[in-house]
Amino acid sequence: MAVDLLHTGHINILKIAKEHADKIQGKVVVGLLTDSAIASYKRLPYMSFEQRKAVVESVQYVDEVIPQESLSYEPNIRKLLPRFVVHGDDWKNGIQQKERQAVIALLKELGCGELIEPKYTEGISSTQLNINARAIGIATNARLSLLRRLVNAKKPLRIIETHSAISALIAQNAFFDASGQKIEFDGFWSSSLTDSTSRGKPDIEAVELTSRLNTINEIFEVTTKPLIYDADTGGKIEHFAFTVRSLERTGVSAVIIEDKTGLKKNSLLGNKVLQTQDNIEDFCLKITAGKKAQITNDFMIIARIESLILEKGQQDALKRAFAYVNAGADGIMIHSRQKSPDEVLEFITHFRAKDSNTPIVVVPTSFNAIKAEELGKVGANIVIYANHLLRASFVAMNEVAKGILEFDRSLEMESSCMKVDEILSLIPGTI
Repeated sequence: MAVDLLHTGHINILKIAKEHADKIQGKVVVGLLTDSAIASYKRLPYMSFEQRKAVVESVQYVDEVIPQESLSYEPNIRKLLPRFVVHGDDWKNGIQQKERQAVIALLKELGCGELIEPKYTEGISSTQLNINARAIGIATNARLSLLRRLVNAKKPLRIIETHSAISALIAQNAFFDASGQKIEFDGFWSSSLTDSTSRGKPDIEAVELTSRLNTINEIFEVTTKPLIYDADTGGKIEHFAFTVRSLERTGVSAVIIEDKTGLKKNSLLGNKVLQTQDNIEDFCLKITAGKKAQITNDFMIIARIESLILEKGQQDALKRAFAYVNAGADGIMIHSRQKSPDEVLEFITHFRAKDSNTPIVVVPTSFNAIKAEELGKVGANIVIYANHLLRASFVAMNEVAKGILEFDRSLEMESSCMKVDEILSLIPGTI
């Protein structure tokens, strides 16, 4: 079971399991799916594993709760050699169908038990309950803690840039069905580049924190996923501490700051423009000040390293990475403007040789041929698609605007536009 939201269907299953256990003077053992097992096929549950475990243990029909580390039932069945395996008949279809067949084959092989499949309780659905709950919204602390839980539960996380409430709604609802496995974005990236560009302002930290927080609040009003904030350099140490408190209070899960100083210049320009990298000691002080300023243990400060951007080499990047982790950074972002991912992959390999735990963030804007799954396999935890929704909107809006002028009417451009009723159905509370 997953049991994010305990309902009558769960109780019915557990009651039937208890009846069978009593026949043989046995006990009911629940294999509770871990966060990582659930995240492998759908959204992370509201409650952590320990919280869900406490709920299930409190049910009178349950004698013991053990973790189930994946969708496969085999490890627990081989360990327990159960007399009965009880599961609702809803797994006869969908993503768990193959697991059902595997259980049937395993029980036959072991000769130890019988599969009991109570009829699915009509009119109740964990999925629908979750949808209803998410429609209501999510508490600030619950959203804030999601990113750290996700990092621990799955790899890689796919994060996409959002610069407005409507772009966040599109990102929240986008998914791809890969043979029953729902692949979707795990959260949002608040980019200083796209936030300023969407306002028609240059990407030089011209948009102040208050304005950016207004945008984030608008995004949070209509979505439930975690958000990572792009804070550029983080400003002066004293200002960064204030920024951390403001972001954490708003419900932002993480902030990324880059180890540069002076007027903001886009990293992809590299050495074509004057860019100054901060010294290690001062940047470590900024990280430490930020960690001291935060209130919860869930908020994350991620240090972005510009050494490869500025062509200072792997050794400089790695030296900085380990220093930043020692200063308290919760993650490392390694950036590159090369078309090939080779230097990023080399960094990850060397870093992982000494540090297997600290999350690594990559932004494959330049080296965009590599897949997120490939980056995850080599050790990256978070993959950020940093500006694609805004860039896509430019193309679409420009095409439609020119087309209306060309044809002197909008008829020919309707196929390039989303229908009004589809837009309205996307926005909560409209219909």
